Amino acid sequence: MKPILGILISVFLLLSCHAQKFNGKKSEIVYQSKDLKIIQLSNHVYQHISYLNTESFGRVECNGMIVENENETVVFDTPVDDKSSAELIVWIKNKLNSKINAVIATHFHDDCVGGLKEFDKNKIPSYANNKTIELTKNNSFNIPQNGFDGQLTLMVGNQKVYAEFLGEGHTKDNIIGYFPEEKAMFGGCLIKEMEATKGYIGDANTNDWSETVKKIRAKYNDTKIIIPGHGNAGGTELLDYTIQLFKNKQ
Repeated sequence: MKPILGILISVFLLLSCHAQKFNGKKSEIVYQSKDLKIIQLSNHVYQHISYLNTESFGRVECNGMIVENENETVVFDTPVDDKSSAELIVWIKNKLNSKINAVIATHFHDDCVGGLKEFDKNKIPSYANNKTIELTKNNSFNIPQNGFDGQLTLMVGNQKVYAEFLGEGHTKDNIIGYFPEEKAMFGGCLIKEMEATKGYIGDANTNDWSETVKKIRAKYNDTKIIIPGHGNAGGTELLDYTIQLFKNKQ
């Protein structure tokens, strides 16, 4: 009986992880292929997942966020390559019947800008922190078209969506995205999923990481949906976990 009970508990926990409710709506996979997965988290917010092959961590799931309203969308982070980005663009146009107003890169690594050429090809404007643009140039990565300092505000239908730099952490340029209408945040690689390890910190400022997330926690303390750079979405517990993970770490 004990082995059977253990299996049943494991299955229950697995199903619970993939059937979370956000803003009263159960998360739902609305598209899935070998290279791309899209999960609807609320009426207007989706998590897109693509897959990056790495030497240190194997095949890694990489997240982004789609905000849709009144047949317009803003995408945070490209999928990891042009192929999966093309898939995402086609899905948004055909299934959401939506125009893509912009793509916003949250830092300079390939899991944010790897598919940028496909967005350029489709004449979709791209935005990033000016520090991100500088770092993509210095590292020969795909370069976003438009830069900003501090905070960027864009419209998606009749609603505002924000991108904001609040301090260093995973990288010196990392920003977050926020959609006030549904209190949804894209934390990118600055925010960790529950029980995650520190991951890649080769470009990190681990001294400031916890303090940066504390600023985010204070400013957006009523956030309901948070998508990390990798792993499962959640709520403000992801901010608290990330703060503790990097607290007083060198």
